[in-house]
Amino acid sequence: MKEVTVQELKKLKESKVDFQLIDVREPFEYEIVNIEGELIPMGNIVDEKDKISKDKQVIFHCKSGRRSENVAKYFEQMGYDNVYNLKGGILAYISEIEPHLPAY
Repeated sequence: MKEVTVQELKKLKESKVDFQLIDVREPFEYEIVNIEGELIPMGNIVDEKDKISKDKQVIFHCKSGRRSENVAKYFEQMGYDNVYNLKGGILAYISEIEPHLPAY
């Protein structure tokens, strides 16, 4: 399974590269804090798999990286070669990139 660091994600966001950031947390978590990813909760991801691009880089993230790792592995098994997990999840992103955001 491929991973992206929070520093790499920051560079991608700054470069305006066309990629997809998918937040697999629950809606209540997204309301606490988000980093502008598209919310598709892990429990809905199979039903909404048509929303996952096959043509551009897709980065999944959650709170710590565990749920999103499972989602990335699932999509790899389904033949997607463009999916990545955000290493450390949103907590790492907050800690290293945007410490003013609320951690929970």
